Amino acid sequence: MKILITAQGDFVAPRFDLTAEVVIATVDRGMLAGKPRTIIMDRPSPEDLSNLIMEEGISTVICGGIEDRQYQFLTWKKIRVIDFVIGDYESVLNQFLAGDLHPGDMLPLTRGDLSL
Repeated sequence: MKILITAQGDFVAPRFDLTAEVVIATVDRGMLAGKPRTIIMDRPSPEDLSNLIMEEGISTVICGGIEDRQYQFLTWKKIRVIDFVIGDYESVLNQFLAGDLHPGDMLPLTRGDLSL
């Protein structure tokens, strides 16, 4: 399974529609398969980001705030959205891998133990 985290520096981006940076990780049997990669988009665009999600075969999106229109589109396409998440993306990824990440989670702003 592939997951995508909207990013702003080391943190989950506060808004899906203003995201120009994403982290994509492949997960196999609850563990990271390889090193996550970062993609910098030309400009923030919810349409371009949605297209990237579809092209990459993403099954889960982790983000901060997201407009209902984008949320509905992604869930219609059978993509799981874990929204309103706050924290550094390493900690968020670790929480996801542990099976304990939920919409609205606010993680401590400390670096996780994941080596990216």
